[in-house]
Amino acid sequence: MPDADRLVFTPVSSLHMTLFQGIIERRRRLPYWPRDVPLDTSIDDMTRLYLERLKGFAGSGAFRVKAIGITPNGLTVAGASEEDRRILQAWRDALSVPFGYRHPDHDTYVFHITFAYQIRRLADERAAAWQDLFDDCLSFLDREAPVIELHPAAFCSFRDMEHFEELLVLG
Repeated sequence: MPDADRLVFTPVSSLHMTLFQGIIERRRRLPYWPRDVPLDTSIDDMTRLYLERLKGFAGSGAFRVKAIGITPNGLTVAGASEEDRRILQAWRDALSVPFGYRHPDHDTYVFHITFAYQIRRLADERAAAWQDLFDDCLSFLDREAPVIELHPAAFCSFRDMEHFEELLVLG
């Protein structure tokens, strides 16, 4: 698209689907932080704590996803079947135990795979052209990749949105 310069694209090493939203530096408050851990605990200490808490974590089984929408930022995804959707929710519920919190959107979280971030607003008059592209892309994915293969769920660390480091494969 001619206005793609309004986006910054993520490197391949950052492509992921967030299964459970972890802690981040700029959100050190409840309900985004475990109640049983001081708010001033360093991210490195939290990472070590979570690695310990996740030892032996069983997970909720394998799941598959499919694209259900496209935005300027990437794909909106959901479980490929009703069973996959149930398993995704079971993962989120199970992970809330070792993590020690649930975000307010825990039950309504929209799964997605981010490919880009907007650095400048897309012009309103270009919305129809973008929507045509999104519709074409979604039709293409429905035909060519009705199921998106993902790596097994993993606990990850990141310093910025350019790279997510797998620290522990779960389940």
